[in-house]
Amino acid sequence: MMDKTAVALKYDQEGTSAPTVVAKGKGSIANKILEKAQEFEVPIFQNEALANSLLSLDVDEQIPPNLYKAVAEVFVWLMNSEKKAQIS
Repeated sequence: MMDKTAVALKYDQEGTSAPTVVAKGKGSIANKILEKAQEFEVPIFQNEALANSLLSLDVDEQIPPNLYKAVAEVFVWLMNSEKKAQIS
């Protein structure tokens, strides 16, 4: 069984900058990131390839342009999840 991987992103919709990595890790660190996300009811999007690409970035580093499309899909999913949660 492979270690879990987790990457947390922050995006300020008011700002013009790209999303930023705020936490990342594998194994026990990934588990702690996922536990915190669940504790604060942050939706978890699973995409192993994207997570592995984001792991190469430093914390507080903005995502590079080549990952914009993949990360935009995550934010669209997140917005749709929030809309569904408001309806139910």
